[in-house]
Amino acid sequence: MRIPVPTVIPPASELGRVHFVGIGGAALSGIARIMARQGVEVSGSDDNDTPFLASVRELGVPVHLSYDASHVGDADTLVVTTAARETNPEVVEGQARGLRILPRSAGLKSVMADRRVLAVAGTHGKTTTTSLLTMALRATDADPTYAIGGVLAATGRNADAGSGDLFVAEADESDGAFLVYTPSAALVTNVDADHLDVWGTEEAYRTAFTDFVGTIEDGGLLVLCADDPGAAALADVGRARGLEVVTVGEAAGCDVRMTGLEVSAKESTFEVEEDGRTLGRVSLQVPGRHYALDAAGALVLGLRLGFGFDELARGLGEFTGTGRRMERKGEAGGVRVYDSYAHHPVEIVGDLQAARAVAGEGRLLVAFQPHLVSRTRIFGAAMGEALGAADDVVVLDVYLAREDADPEVTGALVADAVPLAPEHVAFVADFDAVPAELVSRARPGDLVLTLGAGSVTQLGPRVLELLGGADA
Repeated sequence: MRIPVPTVIPPASELGRVHFVGIGGAALSGIARIMARQGVEVSGSDDNDTPFLASVRELGVPVHLSYDASHVGDADTLVVTTAARETNPEVVEGQARGLRILPRSAGLKSVMADRRVLAVAGTHGKTTTTSLLTMALRATDADPTYAIGGVLAATGRNADAGSGDLFVAEADESDGAFLVYTPSAALVTNVDADHLDVWGTEEAYRTAFTDFVGTIEDGGLLVLCADDPGAAALADVGRARGLEVVTVGEAAGCDVRMTGLEVSAKESTFEVEEDGRTLGRVSLQVPGRHYALDAAGALVLGLRLGFGFDELARGLGEFTGTGRRMERKGEAGGVRVYDSYAHHPVEIVGDLQAARAVAGEGRLLVAFQPHLVSRTRIFGAAMGEALGAADDVVVLDVYLAREDADPEVTGALVADAVPLAPEHVAFVADFDAVPAELVSRARPGDLVLTLGAGSVTQLGPRVLELLGGADA
């Protein structure tokens, strides 16, 4: 459901009592938690008991696990998820009573009042980079408020209200939300066509990032991961606006370079150079080049804000991951099980590279669930091609999310494009049959990776159970 963004967005303290429609989502749960921490009276509803709700309930926020008009109660404001339908009874009730109704972007903007906003944008890596930046700043005396699209392992939460004046925000482009926040500094990881169900064309999608640069405060900071052509193209846009533009990456010509990258099964380490001078070395507890690039971008933003290298690097080194981003679920029968969120071809490539490093001598088995009919229609063949980096692939049917099914667009489109021998690829439309399929293919030493943005995350524990129970 598309809720218009109001011209004037009041601070959270002026919203009265706030009810969240879809409070179990990554975004709305985080906003609700911050509002509650700021003293706002909050309630919410969802039709699923999601992992994000624990951090909301611990603050005493009432949560209903259904949608009903009575749940709105005496609310003055509704914050509504984009996944809500126009027929949602709580939305209908709010409209009938003339309540203020905000999309999640405006809800997040309301809790940013009186803070300096640091926005992390990009097609891929937003959640990880926002998490890394949060960890880096938490190692200083900044004590930032943060809102992330995943659970930060170090805190067990996806959002919290800090005492400092910095607000670290994952800035999502999927529905244009990132155009609302007016950050004082921004980091763009990459720009690679996605969400074309919303934007229509790749050109419109890329133009949205140009518009995002236009929302940065005058004289503000723009950090770009310039190994990506889409992000690098924004440098001239930023300079034309008079922003301080800093490029970071492995490529020659970057203002700050990541050099000497070493990736093992358990870590990634690299050095940081500027103007021919080595600033120091960073050691991450997560393997993968894309994680190292994300960390380098976060480090540079922190350095430009005036924080010290050693403190920032220590914070990055304390990062142990984010929920659903190469998250270890356990081990049973000698088989390791991981879960990750990749749902775009570029993300699949990055996560499979990281999984290969973790797998070591073992084989890599992937269960992939395509996300959205529109994305599968456009990128299905490329998804299949990227999955060819695994040894065995099981493709699930499409996770519909906010869209209706299309019999012409199924997981078979992806499975048919995987460049492996037929015996190493299977399309399994029955969700409940997937765990047994994976177990039948796995043997000791292998790594099983469940991959996708939908319900595929539920499969890891079921695979471990079939293998004989999880070991720590």
